[in-house]
Amino acid sequence: MFEKELSYKIIGCAMKVHSVLGPGLLESAYEECLSYELRKEGIQVDRQVGLPLVYEEVRLEAGYRVDLFVERKVIVECKAVEALHPVFAAQLQTYLKFSGCKLGLLINFHELHLKDGIKRCINTF
Repeated sequence: MFEKELSYKIIGCAMKVHSVLGPGLLESAYEECLSYELRKEGIQVDRQVGLPLVYEEVRLEAGYRVDLFVERKVIVECKAVEALHPVFAAQLQTYLKFSGCKLGLLINFHELHLKDGIKRCINTF
């Protein structure tokens, strides 16, 4: 499955989770439920995947973690915040760079209408 198809499935599953739970919960609850919905669809998902930082030729385990790594192609960062700050998109861009992935989704479940809380990020590095 290509990244574009995966992103549609991820967004569909996120909308289902949001319609059932609504806003106001912790990020970890949305992450767990989204992971569950994606697995029900037969999509491989890894949660809280460690992402090493490579500086020059040194590989550092600096504690960076990807919320959801979908099919090892799309990174999903789940948020439950008042507003998406530009630093969240910058963080996702960095994760895309470190992983070599092309596409990431930043999903803020705190929105009244989830469509207002979804941001697609393309690897620009």
